[in-house]
Amino acid sequence: MPAAEVLQGPHHLLADLGQAIPDTAHAVSVSLPSWRANVGYEEGEGWVVSKMKNGYPRFFIHLGLQAFAEALLDKFGEEGEKAILFPSSEIARQCQDFVTDQAPIEGKTDLSLASEVTRGIRILNLTLRKAGNQNSRSARSTTVLSVVIVPQELYLLATKFWQHSGDGVSSRCGEFFHKAFAEGYLVPHEEADDDKPSTKVVLKGPRRYQKGKHIDSEKHKAYATDSFPGRDSHDYNAEFLQFVEERFGRNLDTSSAACAKLAIRRRIAGTLTADVESGDSLRLSDEASSTRREQLYSVEDVYLWPTGMSAIYNTHRMLLGTRGPMKSVMFGFPYIDTLKILEKFGPGALFYGHGSTADLDDLEDRCQAGERFLALFCEFPGNPLLRSPDLDRIRDLADRYGFAVVVDETIGNFLNVNVLSKADVVVSSLTKVFSGDSNVMGGSCVLSSGSINYHQLSDWLEANYRDHYWPEDAIFMERNSRDFVLRNSRINSNSEAVCDLLEASPHIKRVYYPKYSETRSCYERHKTPSGGYGGLFSLTFHSKIDAMTFFDSLETAKGPSLGTNFTL
Repeated sequence: MPAAEVLQGPHHLLADLGQAIPDTAHAVSVSLPSWRANVGYEEGEGWVVSKMKNGYPRFFIHLGLQAFAEALLDKFGEEGEKAILFPSSEIARQCQDFVTDQAPIEGKTDLSLASEVTRGIRILNLTLRKAGNQNSRSARSTTVLSVVIVPQELYLLATKFWQHSGDGVSSRCGEFFHKAFAEGYLVPHEEADDDKPSTKVVLKGPRRYQKGKHIDSEKHKAYATDSFPGRDSHDYNAEFLQFVEERFGRNLDTSSAACAKLAIRRRIAGTLTADVESGDSLRLSDEASSTRREQLYSVEDVYLWPTGMSAIYNTHRMLLGTRGPMKSVMFGFPYIDTLKILEKFGPGALFYGHGSTADLDDLEDRCQAGERFLALFCEFPGNPLLRSPDLDRIRDLADRYGFAVVVDETIGNFLNVNVLSKADVVVSSLTKVFSGDSNVMGGSCVLSSGSINYHQLSDWLEANYRDHYWPEDAIFMERNSRDFVLRNSRINSNSEAVCDLLEASPHIKRVYYPKYSETRSCYERHKTPSGGYGGLFSLTFHSKIDAMTFFDSLETAKGPSLGTNFTL
């Protein structure tokens, strides 16, 4: 697009195109301040993409992570290769399998050619260099970072796994390990026990991913607990301790990461509503005021994931692992990656985009005819149409025909709606209103102890769950969420007032909001006594020019994500 066209309209609309929202190093949104900029972003136009200094982390790999990947390729790569980073070798293998499986489908019609190209995929497992007593248990090499290296023509496909799974490393994690790599601490496995220095003096690194006992539960194997040495540990080199301290500064006392994770889980479980330090939260009684109406689970049933999509992706993996390969049902118009997970990581999906009564009638007819399904996935309410599925009927069908129910409550959030009694698993993106600050990612899944599948699912998680939630991210998430209850109340009241105003305007064709939806009765059945209708709404106008004028005239931050503590 010619530069003159970029500058059409009010200049302030495009002045901050591509800037982080908020203006911090680890922001999770990006400014797309005009209608034209949003269209240009979706269509990949160079005048927009070239200005992108940030983006939603699953869709835009953080510039710091890109620089780290390039540094790794400079040392370990070959011409024509690209790299993408994951927190474990298991997830790296999942990425490798995805690319191998999808390459023939995504444009490689020649199966032999696709096979030849995918043979070029390799995994580089990195660990922190050990020193001292190599016979001690703490000296064993443990993978802390896995790098999937692919031929350049397969890189886009690898980034699709990053996007769909939500299991890539966070920008804070990458920042830490990039510095460790630059200082010579991060090395391939085969060099980990080599006493020869890498690029710097060899110093002993911390034990990452050790399965030490979590402060709350053995099954929540948090690498926060013994990821970093305590200040009094004599097993670690003082210079490395200084490195950790200088890296994290006063923003992170690594010993408190496990406490932060437990505080987050308790906050989700509803047994922690006070705005207190994470350490103090551990001393609060489990009998504290609960935001949940039905005690269908305990904090033991709350699992943390690096992102909301990671919670959905791994819930799908869990169901496949416990129930076997069957199609799933996507009920209602969903966030796109949920549908992609169901379609690409298993036998496929039956998609009911309208999420209507007629769709449930069709599903029931199929089940009566003998079709069987793994699970039904739905959002409550959906994004962006804010329709609420009939969970009562869905639960009845699930009980009669033996499929699981997974409800994504991100938009409603657990302070406004209580859906666990109708679900086997409830998933949520903590990145949104739970955090509010738009500077950290996170996700959760909660098992319903009232589910017939509870013990089977719990056993699977006992055997397979690994905590890859980066300690520093957990610290920020816990701090951000302390005023979640207060913020949610304010968001509810402000959004409802705005929607009431818009609903009354003759310039607005339709307001999509749970309060004004034809599915309002479904929402009201699960709305909590103190809950509201949430902070997300969508609008349609009578003409495109009206919509463009309205959008471009709004003097608010504009970008992807939702649930921020500022208007977005």
